[in-house]
Amino acid sequence: MRMNRTILIVLIFLFCSCNIDAGIPENQNNSSTGFPPVGSDYWETQTPESLSWNTEAMPELKKLLEENGTRAFLLIKDGKIVIEEYFGKDLLGISKFDKTKRWYWASAGKTLTAFTVGLAQEDGFLNIDDKTSDYLGLQWTSLTTEQEEKITIKHQLTMTSGFADSKSKGDSFDPSNLNYMADAGTRWSYQNAPYTLLEKVVTKAADKEFDDYFSEKLATKIGMDGAWRWLGEYHIFFSTARSMARFGLLMLNNGDWEGEPIMKDKEFIRQMITPSQVLNESYGYLWWLNGKNSFMLPGSQLIIQGSITPNAPPDMVSGLGKNGQYLSIVPSKNLVLVRMGENPDDSEVAAMFQREIWEKLNKIMNIEK
Repeated sequence: MRMNRTILIVLIFLFCSCNIDAGIPENQNNSSTGFPPVGSDYWETQTPESLSWNTEAMPELKKLLEENGTRAFLLIKDGKIVIEEYFGKDLLGISKFDKTKRWYWASAGKTLTAFTVGLAQEDGFLNIDDKTSDYLGLQWTSLTTEQEEKITIKHQLTMTSGFADSKSKGDSFDPSNLNYMADAGTRWSYQNAPYTLLEKVVTKAADKEFDDYFSEKLATKIGMDGAWRWLGEYHIFFSTARSMARFGLLMLNNGDWEGEPIMKDKEFIRQMITPSQVLNESYGYLWWLNGKNSFMLPGSQLIIQGSITPNAPPDMVSGLGKNGQYLSIVPSKNLVLVRMGENPDDSEVAAMFQREIWEKLNKIMNIEK
């Protein structure tokens, strides 16, 4: 996700100046998973020693994180914070980064949009098999009517809308930038424009602004801070690292928060974090899936054999954003991992840096790989 730096700095300033404080397996036992109170910054903790982790390996992880521009890193097990580290300055470079400071999710925020689309379907406002043109009208693209009418909300969720990869206009979602490459459902290509238009679909379907619907149906119910901000053609979510972790905890618990189903449709949750199509088996509904036989990455049609993060647990699913924004959940380990920060390796989703983090975590958690 590329952003004009000048626009980013100006809007970050405006934002900071008004800052507000899988299918999960059915037999997964989450009874030990706690929840931080809504409306409070209290979060229960536990020590690595209490889990018999290898604390001698922790300085290596901290060094890796700090040397690669990390601002926030959280590791939560059974709903309790085990590791929480902050580094460097806030977005404006003024004060030290800490648990009260917000950072951008970049494309990791796509996971929030996927969940919100699921809520809109649950409320009966839309069905993901509906044609996108049912909500955006005809000629929302430069395609012929026949080509356009093949595109559904599900294609937008799975990066299979079939548009040509744009180079001249970046990620603009103007119809002139949405040009035909292949029939919907026949080509996987990581594109921000059709994704961003999902928010306009929800707004039209629910007859309520996407940001308001998201806040009402999701964020306030689990105590997330943060807000969406337009940065050019990108709609970016900003929040504290702990708020990102709250959403991860919700997903780890199959869409329930303290026994309350934030999303009742467990089948949609399962679909979000299982292969959504056969073209890129490591991609669900805007979530990245570990442990598959192959994967594709943004900006390429190359199919790479093996798992995207082979040294991490195979059931890990992640929201991955530019400059190494990570939200990962691992049902088998009852873990939530959050990383926010600067660019570690100049890739669209920084998958390689995720492998480096797991190399250190495996030593800490005594996981043989």
